Amino acid sequence: MSVVKIRQSQIVSTYGPGALVDLPDYAVLVAGLEHWAGDAQLVHEPRLLANLRHRLGLPFLELRAPPVPQREDEAGVGVVAWQFPEWFVAQFEVITKQYGRSRPLVHRRALVKGRYVGDDPTGKRKRKDWPVVPVRFVQACPNGHVSDIDWPRLVHRDGVACGGRLWLDQRGTTGDLADLFVRCDGCTSQPMSLVRLQATSKERSVLGECHGDRPWLGPMARETCVGPHDKPHRNKLLIRHASNAYFPVVERAISIPDHDERLRKAVDSVWDDFLSVAEGAADIKRERKKQRVQLALEGLTDAEVWAECERRQGGAVETQKGLKDVELDTFLSVPDELGDDKPEGDFYARRLPLDAEREGAIASVERVVLAHRLREVVSEIGFTRFESPAPPVDSEVDLGVRLAALALETRWLPAIENRGEGVFLALDAAKVKAWTHRPSVKQRALEFQGGVQSTSKHPIPLERLEQIYLPYIMLHSLSHLLLTAIALECGYAAASIRERIYVRDGAYGLLLYTGTPDAEGTLGGLVQVGRRIARHFTTALELGRLCSNDPVCAQHKPNQLHEGRLLHGAACHACLLIAEPSCERRNELLDRSLVVPTVDLADAAFFGEGA
Repeated sequence: MSVVKIRQSQIVSTYGPGALVDLPDYAVLVAGLEHWAGDAQLVHEPRLLANLRHRLGLPFLELRAPPVPQREDEAGVGVVAWQFPEWFVAQFEVITKQYGRSRPLVHRRALVKGRYVGDDPTGKRKRKDWPVVPVRFVQACPNGHVSDIDWPRLVHRDGVACGGRLWLDQRGTTGDLADLFVRCDGCTSQPMSLVRLQATSKERSVLGECHGDRPWLGPMARETCVGPHDKPHRNKLLIRHASNAYFPVVERAISIPDHDERLRKAVDSVWDDFLSVAEGAADIKRERKKQRVQLALEGLTDAEVWAECERRQGGAVETQKGLKDVELDTFLSVPDELGDDKPEGDFYARRLPLDAEREGAIASVERVVLAHRLREVVSEIGFTRFESPAPPVDSEVDLGVRLAALALETRWLPAIENRGEGVFLALDAAKVKAWTHRPSVKQRALEFQGGVQSTSKHPIPLERLEQIYLPYIMLHSLSHLLLTAIALECGYAAASIRERIYVRDGAYGLLLYTGTPDAEGTLGGLVQVGRRIARHFTTALELGRLCSNDPVCAQHKPNQLHEGRLLHGAACHACLLIAEPSCERRNELLDRSLVVPTVDLADAAFFGEGA
């Protein structure tokens, strides 16, 4: 057994169950949640937990941090991974004019103590053992299923394997699939480029239909693969370390103070050890006889505590409002200050007074809130391969999308908590509403219609496109410009700052925040930037007026099918695209011409020439 150290936050964001990981000496597949070893600590976020329980239909679901050993010498605790794939390439070459550079392709069962034993190609020794490396190709389907390629079948097609030795030939110097061939010794060979032709009948005959393999959940975890027309998907070639091999789907929530915070924290402190199995108020009274419980529940009645326990056990929490709706309502209603300004506090925010006589672009900002302390909880709920599902712009992750499971029986989900700070801005809702009625904005909505519709399974009415999606695109583009502007002074790298866009009919805001599992998220830089927001706001708008790729960038329209950028207006890497960890939409739905005038379009900008 080998031990490799990975940060807890990386388990949720990159290396969750089902992820294909290259380690220094192995290639592994991260196992499902049932196989993780050790006690996983509870992560308390009632609002997120209640939301997921309701949407996933799992009333007893819990959020837990990935298990970690408490001591350096504590063995057998942590996230488990299994060696995958089971086919390897031996590390010696036979060079010929006919086949180029050839290396043996062998299965794990043919190895001896993890090494390949075969003839020495130099002729100096008759037999020698050679190190091996995992083959870089596997097969998978859009449902997340993954398995080894049947290499003998790939070479011999539907014929009978002759039992000859398999070789991986490289007949060029680029490493491209066009230069790679799989060959049976003395029999036949097949080009890997044939496998790459995803839409041809030849490719279908090579890799065949998906059998629903889920090896991260165990050797017997196969399920029926359901694709278009209720038939199995066709297997696709997947390079293990490619960026499209694993897309974790996560849900985020910011901890918002509520009137039951005192009760919630008190129950939190004794939940695992004492109250999780309580069955009534009588059990609460009995548990109070223990000193630790008595101190934690001091000042609370048995009925109040039992009501909180019953809520947790049954998940009976009101979930009419979405996660973002509650956060937006909180930021829009912050008085002079809200929350507790203490080191262990989850939320503390202060409203920044704005000059009533302010002029220019900042006049369209009706509220600025400085969040001195924020706590964000992030939970992985599933994953996909090949394509990442696009979340709706005004709600949570769409769970109607088929996600690969993290466990055979989901009882808990991996989650982490980040602590940091941020700054929230809300635009004048009346001005945004009036802006959406401009003819030029309506025309831009028509240009975005095809691309936006392609991301949704259901028809999107043009009115919703104008009233929800266009304000989102404008706010999203403004957020990227502002993030770039403040990153120059706030003390954080741009990739360390995240955005959260809030769009609802009659309310429009954005939150730029940072947070980490350790103390680096509370340097105070974003709060200081918020106190000088007018200057940074002006800088952000200036950044958007001219791009170094203009006029090409400004003249791009989302309905230009030949360019293949249906979710971009005037946006490119030189102006709006930022580090993907910072963006909540994978750098999609961006258009600076909706924010400021550009060299191609001036009258669709929310912040016009006088701003």
